[in-house]
Amino acid sequence: MRSTRRIAAAAAGAFALALVATSCSTGGGGGEALDPEADLSEQSLTVSIWSDYYPEDLAEQFEEATGVKTTIVNHTTNEDIVAKLTASADSGIDVAFVSGQYAQALGEQGLLEPLEKSLIPNEKNLYPEAMELAYDEGNVYSEPYAWGTTGLCYRPDLTGYAPTSWNDLLNPKPELVGKTTMLSTDRWLAMPALKAEGHSLNTTDDAELEEAKAQLLETKPTLLAYDDTTFYSKLVSGEAALVEAWDGWCNYGIAEDPSIQFVIPEEGADLWVDTMTVLKSSKNKEAAMAFVNYILDPKVQSWVAENILYKVPNQAAMEALDPALVEQYPTLGITVDELFEQEVIVDLGEDTTKYVDLNAEVLATN
Repeated sequence: MRSTRRIAAAAAGAFALALVATSCSTGGGGGEALDPEADLSEQSLTVSIWSDYYPEDLAEQFEEATGVKTTIVNHTTNEDIVAKLTASADSGIDVAFVSGQYAQALGEQGLLEPLEKSLIPNEKNLYPEAMELAYDEGNVYSEPYAWGTTGLCYRPDLTGYAPTSWNDLLNPKPELVGKTTMLSTDRWLAMPALKAEGHSLNTTDDAELEEAKAQLLETKPTLLAYDDTTFYSKLVSGEAALVEAWDGWCNYGIAEDPSIQFVIPEEGADLWVDTMTVLKSSKNKEAAMAFVNYILDPKVQSWVAENILYKVPNQAAMEALDPALVEQYPTLGITVDELFEQEVIVDLGEDTTKYVDLNAEVLATN
């Protein structure tokens, strides 16, 4: 996933507080019956999405297909777009791409329009499991765009063995000290330590979080760096031998050095999902539903898998992938069953600040 998707710890705290402060009435409107016969050419659309996460000509493609004049704007992080959506009653955004736990929070705050499924027939292309995601079961407020997991990305020639556990990162062999990196953002910083002890990555238990913090502080002196953006480059250069990585990002290293490998640790990991949502404040809801439907077309979703190198929840798209691509990038071959053995990240409400505090303390400690 794009590095700018990830949220700094302080920003995550601000996000949590913003949602707590936002009333369910924010956004206004919504709830009215949508017109399946609406003339889409009379509507316009503004879509907010992470940069480098979609075809450059997506707006033109959609406009040609539907007649909807479309503008695409980029946000840098989930917190960035949430701040825009909660700053006023009408952000001017019709469709927002956010990670699953943020779709959950926005939906619970009444900021999202329930999806009109009769206008999204391409939902049928999704894996059945994609309708069972814990942050929004039944896809009431969101449709998944891409999904994946987090694990260990490594150079076997530098590690000298194939790691299998989060403990290979948390308590590295002496020869790997100073040659490992971890992700620095809140939920992903805590996850290896939580999983290594058999805890949920969604835990809010203070004792479990203290245990994780103690392990992370013990691990910190063994790291080369906390790195959310260049860890795969460090593998390619040989500066690092073993890193915590999102599966799609490990592929960027594999593209430069095919010897690089990825493994989901035996203790398990996360199932992250990036989603599409329609704002309740949108005045172009029929066009917005048409856009979501368009994205779920297998040809559009295939582009994501082939170019971003992320798995997509679109069964028709994944089954159409060139086997040679999956052979080159094995993370694309992680099955739905294997993904669903991992934990879906969910919104923790006010307890999000527990992870913000843990993150800040670990990163600030010398």
